[in-house]
Amino acid sequence: MDFYGKRTLLSLMDTEKPESPIHLRHREINEQDVEFSPPRPSTSDTNGVFPMMPDSPWTLSPLPNPSPSLLYHCIASLHRHEGNIYAIAASKGLVFTGSNSTRIRVWKQPDCMDRGYLKASSGEVRAILAYSNMLFSTHKDHNIRIWTFTVSDNFKSKKLATLPRKTSLLAFPTRGRRNTPKHKDSVSCMAYYHSEGLLYTGSHDRTVKAWRVSDKKCVDSFVAHEDNVNAILVNQDDGCLFTGSSDGSVKIWRRVYTEDSHTLTMTLKFQPSPVNALALSSSFNHCFLYSGSSDGMINFWEKERLCYRFNHGGFLQGHRFAVLCLGTVGNMIFSGSEDTTIRVWRREEGSCYHECLTVLDGHRGPVRCLAACLEMEKVVVGFLVYSASLDQTFKVWRIKVLPDEKMCVDYSNTTATEPSHCQAKVKIRDYDMSPVLSPSWVEKKLQGSFFQ
Repeated sequence: MDFYGKRTLLSLMDTEKPESPIHLRHREINEQDVEFSPPRPSTSDTNGVFPMMPDSPWTLSPLPNPSPSLLYHCIASLHRHEGNIYAIAASKGLVFTGSNSTRIRVWKQPDCMDRGYLKASSGEVRAILAYSNMLFSTHKDHNIRIWTFTVSDNFKSKKLATLPRKTSLLAFPTRGRRNTPKHKDSVSCMAYYHSEGLLYTGSHDRTVKAWRVSDKKCVDSFVAHEDNVNAILVNQDDGCLFTGSSDGSVKIWRRVYTEDSHTLTMTLKFQPSPVNALALSSSFNHCFLYSGSSDGMINFWEKERLCYRFNHGGFLQGHRFAVLCLGTVGNMIFSGSEDTTIRVWRREEGSCYHECLTVLDGHRGPVRCLAACLEMEKVVVGFLVYSASLDQTFKVWRIKVLPDEKMCVDYSNTTATEPSHCQAKVKIRDYDMSPVLSPSWVEKKLQGSFFQ
């Protein structure tokens, strides 16, 4: 596969100079005032610096000119002076970002005004999960922390527990009771089963653990894969658990009836490339599972209606490098990649047909994580997409889907594999320009330490 055409990572390092520190600004964009001119490199501007909260390592970045597209524009951009953003979660009108800092930053939707932070004793927050007024986070010490927060004029939060709970030195283990050790390596992903109050955690130690949030106990722990567990999610409709790993497989697990243990029901392995991200999309009587892998492909499977079996439906092809993160809202799929872009896909209702609506190309480093949510405005369906990149930027995108209108033109049609139950056609817009990578990331890439 030709990722960059004639340009290589070494040529990128030779042709690009490191950026100087940028003092950043905030600028409102009104749709009536948008002029769709060709994009150009943004320049530093110290006029109108927007002040942030005291001792905050964040500042607002200058926004580039809007892309010549009627579909989306970047409404906010923030730059973190030191370290990368590893995780994003959105809930109750707030957005949470986790980094190598001990502080989990809290931002207001959609303009990303600073609302405060949650302070932990350990940093390197690799995963964040938000549900209602609860927040779950994983840290460098391999522990999981549970928080509760209130949304008001003043943001307030409280740490409820740390998993696993610390045992007293004076407490003696009782007969038949075993102490469940914590994960032995980084906790990379989480999923929460709402109806049962179960929190699932996946780790680079190849195990998956299930925690009962009500009493903060680990009710099950099992070796799930032969390599790092990179992604995990749960189907809220039936409780099925999905895990993706660097061993190239996606596995489906089910809880044993009346027990807390889990059993493997199916292994999905279409390509040997490591699986980095998973997403689930359900609408009406259809359920689709998406997996993003290091070969740049997004494989998808469709669930059979009368059983728990998933059949491979094809793949979405368009990214040049590894797919690092996925998100779904209804029949919309959002994918972030190592090639610095975010692709927006739409699945046709009741079929396996997908089309790429647009490509968000404002980052200059791999898109490490993203979160998407619905934003309705009269008859226009809109979405807010929050993305973080290894170029140390955090961006907010507003996407509007106009009714009864073609979103993209001049597609180059690509037909995916054709299983017996459906023929999956993927419409992809061809972008000939190579991504522009920041020199600092290219250097880390060549050293093999770009995800550390």
